[in-house]
Amino acid sequence: MARIGYHASHEQFTPLDLLGWARAAEEAGFDCTMSSDHLAPWSERQGQSGFAWAWLGAALQATEKSFGLVTVPCGWRYHPAITAQAAATLAQMFPRRLAWLALGSGEALNEQAVGGVWPEKAERRARLLEAVEVIRELWAGRTVNRQAPIAVSEARLYTLAEHPPALIAAALTPETAETAGEWADGLITVNQSSTKLAAIAEAFRRGGGDGKPLCLQVHVSYAQTDEEARQNAFDQWRSNVLSPGQSETLRTPGEIESATKSVRPEDLDKHVRISSDPGRHAAWIEEDIAAGFDEIYLHNVGRNQLEFIDVFGRSVLPRVRAF
Repeated sequence: MARIGYHASHEQFTPLDLLGWARAAEEAGFDCTMSSDHLAPWSERQGQSGFAWAWLGAALQATEKSFGLVTVPCGWRYHPAITAQAAATLAQMFPRRLAWLALGSGEALNEQAVGGVWPEKAERRARLLEAVEVIRELWAGRTVNRQAPIAVSEARLYTLAEHPPALIAAALTPETAETAGEWADGLITVNQSSTKLAAIAEAFRRGGGDGKPLCLQVHVSYAQTDEEARQNAFDQWRSNVLSPGQSETLRTPGEIESATKSVRPEDLDKHVRISSDPGRHAAWIEEDIAAGFDEIYLHNVGRNQLEFIDVFGRSVLPRVRAF
């Protein structure tokens, strides 16, 4: 049976609010939680960006289910040795609870703050592969030395976890998914058309990921009316209309807002699952399960988090589990 999780969006809410909502989601019947890891929000309207690693320690202490984190270990904001140490510490304190790290090659929005030229995709992919190797060697207790593309000098972890998290790939395109098939323990992507999702999953399997778990982050907007749900999506998540290339290279919330100034509320229908009908949301999730996704994380993009958690806990999760 697929597991249904709650997404904690640090771009939109304070860490304290997210802590309460993670507890509420667990109590409502969600199986797990995933967290974003941003330095900046996608827009000034979202208005938040707490430090996800600090929040994870509190969230793991306050709940009982498993967590995953989408993060970038490629040597800009986080060096892979620091990512490895942070994850090992949490995994040592909360065995098997930090289930996975989803590793990506990053977005300028979050990484450019440390300075330097934002590299092309090919260089970012090379740095990601290097970071994966460094993390795994450190978790194995080895002393690591590397020169390029990420410098590592006499790095060793002294606090290790018996059960380190899986390293899964965060991929938005078939090209990225295929290159990740060999190194990644699994894959996470975001909701797109069924054709595009099938292409991403097939590319991952073709690249070496056959039999490995598939996770899906789904942007939804639930409210009492379709119009309210659409306006919530337009206000908070219009950045979702951007292409992967745009979302990876725009450097500030202001640049993203300029790039999306012509977006209309109805344009969000192709990028966010918008409906006031819990049954329609359940049907969408059933389609994801039928497509082979093992874990599905729901991100309600509106600010009505407790309403979403309550309604989905009562009306959506029971139907999906009976599917």
